[in-house]
Amino acid sequence: MTTASQTAAPAAPAPQPSDLILIAGAGGFIGGSLTRYFHERGFTHLRAVDKKPLPQWYQRIPGVECLCLDLSEETACRRAVEGAAEVYNLAADMGGMGFIERFRVECLRSILINTHLIEAAWRAGVQRYFYASSACAYNTELQKDPQVRALKESDAYPAMAERGYGWEKLMSEMFCQEYWAERGLRTHIARFHNVYGPNGTWDGGREKAPAAICRKVIEAIDRKTGKIQIWGDGTQTRSFMYIDDCVLGIDKITHCDRLVATPINLGSSELISVNDLVSLAEEIGGVKLKREYQLDAPRGVAGRNSDNTFIKQVLGWEPHTPFRDGLAKTYRWIEDQYRRRQQGQPTVE
Repeated sequence: MTTASQTAAPAAPAPQPSDLILIAGAGGFIGGSLTRYFHERGFTHLRAVDKKPLPQWYQRIPGVECLCLDLSEETACRRAVEGAAEVYNLAADMGGMGFIERFRVECLRSILINTHLIEAAWRAGVQRYFYASSACAYNTELQKDPQVRALKESDAYPAMAERGYGWEKLMSEMFCQEYWAERGLRTHIARFHNVYGPNGTWDGGREKAPAAICRKVIEAIDRKTGKIQIWGDGTQTRSFMYIDDCVLGIDKITHCDRLVATPINLGSSELISVNDLVSLAEEIGGVKLKREYQLDAPRGVAGRNSDNTFIKQVLGWEPHTPFRDGLAKTYRWIEDQYRRRQQGQPTVE
């Protein structure tokens, strides 16, 4: 179920600049960045959909049709896919580890989005359907050591996904695979590994570790506290993928005939501990802080990394932005957002 087919699917027509592309979840971090990516590449017929009110969208791209729709509702999905040649499903109610562990029901309910959207896409004759899955779909028994073995695509089975969010992703992957097997809808599935970068959530409880640590360092400098609180003991490890690599990878995966209905890792293979993440953020901020570890805070699995053997084999490419470089850009953007908020100006949060 999780490995590539022996033969590639028949070639599909390349997308034309005038084709309608739907980005679901376009008011969020990755969806907004993907909308900008296609716009900058000359696609002139983009439809962006999110349930958030338009003023709360992270990015608004000029010339893009923007709709406020709740895609957990079937009628909204039918409206969203009207005339679309390609659908990119990045819509989900999710956030960082704090949100995922505390709001499992909300995470599970995102299965309604993919269930209704893929059915609507198939009925509308969509040519390609992309689903944003997650490394949280992997067997948690393989992620109990900070020095974790990198996870390859087959490690999702036997299934023991992360509670709530991970199981929603794994079940939605199965929907995508069966819509190809039974109904002929070309689906593509990428398992994201911790995406970060500018224009992402950096405060409020849904932010992920890189943004949260950058914000905490900036706050410590501004408030002259000299300390930083860290969730867990700091030994937990992850790989983090810069947003530019993510959107390029989505494009490459969705337009590869060998990857129809085949889950694939989309993440960096550069493993880093939370403690080292803090050290990098301190270095960028020019400060050294006292560390206070919150051992009762959500921390997720002990270690998780991306095995990129398959993506390099199929695409001859992998996410390559060094974490130090991506974090520096992210830090400076959050620093600017922090100053803007202090001055009462609009910010992305």
